Amino acid sequence: MPDARRKLSPRALDLWLNGVASLSRLGRGEDPVIAWIEAGAALAADLGEDVLSELLPLLLGFASRTSGAVIARLLETAPLAGRRLGDATLFLHYLRFIEHMLARAPRAVRPMLDQLQDLLDVLTLGGLRRWADWGIDAHRSDFRELTRYFALQSEESRAIVQRERKGTLLVDVQRRLMMYLRALWGRDFTITPTSGDFEDRSGLRPYYEAFSLHLPDALDDWQPAGSDAAGQEAKSVPALDLFRAQTAHLAAHLACLRKPIRGEGLNALQSTCIGLIEDARAEALAIARLPRLRDLWARFHGQTGSGIAGEFDRIARALLIPGRSAGSPLADWARGQFATLDLTDPEAARRLGLQLADRLRGLPYSAYNDHPACPYRCDNRLLWQFEEVEFDAGHLPPPQVRKYVSVTEMVNEVEVETAGDDAQEIWVQSAEFFDDDGTSFNEREGRDPVAPPVFYDEFDHRIQMMRPAWATVLERRPRLGDPGMAKAILDEHRPVLQWLKYRLEAMRPQGPQRIRKLEDGDEIDIGAAITAAIDVRMGRQPDPRVMMRQVRKTRDTAVMVLLDLSESTNDPTADGQTVLDLTKSACVLLSEAIHRVGDAFAIHGFCSDGRAQVHYERFKDFGQGWDATAAARLMGAKGELSTRMGTAIRHATAQMARVMAARKLMLVLTDGAPADIDVRDPQYLRADARRAVEEARKVGITPFCLTLDPGANAYVQRIFSPRGAMILDRVERLPERLPQLYAALTQ
Repeated sequence: MPDARRKLSPRALDLWLNGVASLSRLGRGEDPVIAWIEAGAALAADLGEDVLSELLPLLLGFASRTSGAVIARLLETAPLAGRRLGDATLFLHYLRFIEHMLARAPRAVRPMLDQLQDLLDVLTLGGLRRWADWGIDAHRSDFRELTRYFALQSEESRAIVQRERKGTLLVDVQRRLMMYLRALWGRDFTITPTSGDFEDRSGLRPYYEAFSLHLPDALDDWQPAGSDAAGQEAKSVPALDLFRAQTAHLAAHLACLRKPIRGEGLNALQSTCIGLIEDARAEALAIARLPRLRDLWARFHGQTGSGIAGEFDRIARALLIPGRSAGSPLADWARGQFATLDLTDPEAARRLGLQLADRLRGLPYSAYNDHPACPYRCDNRLLWQFEEVEFDAGHLPPPQVRKYVSVTEMVNEVEVETAGDDAQEIWVQSAEFFDDDGTSFNEREGRDPVAPPVFYDEFDHRIQMMRPAWATVLERRPRLGDPGMAKAILDEHRPVLQWLKYRLEAMRPQGPQRIRKLEDGDEIDIGAAITAAIDVRMGRQPDPRVMMRQVRKTRDTAVMVLLDLSESTNDPTADGQTVLDLTKSACVLLSEAIHRVGDAFAIHGFCSDGRAQVHYERFKDFGQGWDATAAARLMGAKGELSTRMGTAIRHATAQMARVMAARKLMLVLTDGAPADIDVRDPQYLRADARRAVEEARKVGITPFCLTLDPGANAYVQRIFSPRGAMILDRVERLPERLPQLYAALTQ
C-alpha cells in the first residue's frame, strides 16, 4: 500500500483499491487478488494509469468464462505483455485477443500464458493471433494436441511461430532509434509502436500523431525487386535500416514544416501529388544538412509499380537522386521544376503539386491503392489541416426571448415593422386576438415557430472525408389534419388488423421463461451437463454453456418510423390514391399494431430544400401516446421539396440515442433515391446516406428501408445492405405490408 501511494495518483489508487474489492467478491480465490495487487502499479507505470480502468471490467467479464488460476496468470504476465508491446492501445488489443481465445478455446489460454515470454520475443500481436487461430482451428476437438501446441511442445507449433515471426521488433530497437534521432536532430522524439497486421503481415505505414512517431511494431528485412548492375539478385536491406529511414523521414517533415497545409477544396489526386512534392522537399532540406541521408533513403527507391503508382515511383526517385535517369518524360519535367523550386517556400511546393496533378488527371487513380512503393515514407497525415467549425459562445448573439403579454400590452405597444425572425424579443399574446371580421391575427398573419438549427457533417465520396457542419436541420411544427381520417383508415383495413391480431398477441411479453445454454446462470441444466460430460469422455470439445436461468420475458424495443415527405410522394398510384395517402394509411395501421404490442415508437418525417434547409417534423415522439392529436399531425403531412436522406438519418439517430432501449429499429419509408436541388452527382447523397446508416449501426440502431421505387435495386442495397432493405413491387399493398414488416423485424 505505501508503494502504491507513491506510484499512483489518487484517482488511480482508488481504482486499484476498487479492483481489489471487486476481485475479492468474485469468489475465485486469493490468487487473482494478489496478482492484481502486484501487477496494477507496474502496468500503470509502463502504460499509463488509464489502462487500469480498461483492464478491470475485462477481468470481471473473464470470470464467467475461465478459472481464477487463469485470471491470476493473466495478471502475472500482464506487465511482461505491457513491456513487450510498448503501447497502451496495443495492450488493450492484446486483452481483446485473450477474450477472443476464451470464446474459442478456453483450455488453450493457460499454456499460452506460460510461454508468453518466448512468444512475444519473436512475434508481433498480429502474428500471435494468427499463430493462435491456426492452432485452435487445427486442434479444437483434440485437447491433448491443443495443450501441446500452445505449450510450444509440438513441431507444427514451432513451425507456425517461425512462419509468423518478423525480423526485428520495434520494442527491441526503440531505444537505439531514439538515440539515433537525437544524434541527427539534437532533440528528443517519442516513438510509439502500432499494429495493423491482424489479417496479414503488411502492417501500417508510418505516421505522426499526438506528438509521437508511430512506426510498425515489427519489420522484416526489405528485399528490393530486380538485380544489381552485375546481374546478381539485389541484397536485402536490414530491418533496422528501414526503421532508421522511417524515423529520419518523419523527423525531416517535422523539421521543415512550419504550418499545416490547408486541405479544403483538394481532391485525392491533388493531395497525393502535393504530398509527393512535400516528401521530396523535406528530404532535400534534410540532405542539405546531413548529406549521407541520401544514401540511406536511396536504397529503398529501386521498385517501380504499374500505372499511376509507377509514375509516382519514378518521380520520387528522380527528385531524390538527381544523377540517375528519370525513366519518363513526366519525371524529367518534375525534376526540372523541382530544381528551380525555393525549398523554404511551402506554397511553391503546393503549386508544383497541383501542376503535377493536372498532368496526371487523365490516368486512372485510386486513393487506396495508388501510392509510391517506397516502404519508408509516411502517410502524410501530419501535412494537412482541415477547417473545423467552432462556435464560440462569446461571439453569439444573445438568445431570443419570447415574452407572453396581455391584450392591453400588445395593443399599446408600437410594432417594429423592420424586425425579422432574429429579433431579440418576441411578444406573444396570452389569449388569441380577433379582428373585427371575426378572424384571428394568428390565423391570418402568424407563422409556425421553428426550432434552433442543428448542424451535421456530411460525407463527400469524392474526397473520402466528412465536410464539417455541412447540412442544417430545421425542425418545424407539423400541421394538424383531420383525425377522423385515421379512424376511417382503421375501419377500411379492419381485415388486415384482424389477420395480424394473433401474431401481435404472440409478440406481447409472456411472463417468466427458462433460458438455456448459458455459461453463467442460476442453476445447472442437467441435460446440457450430461451432454458435456459425454463429450469430455469422447475426447470432444464440450459446450461450456451448461447453466440456465429463469427470466421474466419483457420487450425492450424502440421503433422509429422515418417518412420521406418529398414532392414525389404526391404522385398518383394505380388505384387513384397518392403515394403519401398510402404512406399515411400504412403508418396508421403500423401505429395501431405497435400500440397493441406495447413498444415505444415515434413517427418523424423529412424533406429538404438544399443543404441549408433540411426540414424535419415530429408527428409522434417516443414520450407521447398514440391518440387523436398524434393522428391529426400525421394526417396533416404534406409532400414537398427534395430528399436529403443522410442528414435526416443522422438527426433521427441523434433522437434515438436518447432513448433507453435494448433494441432500436429505424424504419425508413421512401419512394426514391436521395436527391436535392444543390447536388448534381447522383452518387454524392447515396454515399452520404450509406455513411449515415453505418454511423447509426455503430450506436446500436438497426436501420431498415422499405422503398416503393421499382428501380431501387441500383442503389438501396448499397445504402442499407442487402438484408437491410426491401422493395415493394405493388405500392397499393403498402398499408398491409408495413405492419407485417414490423412484426417480422421485432419478433
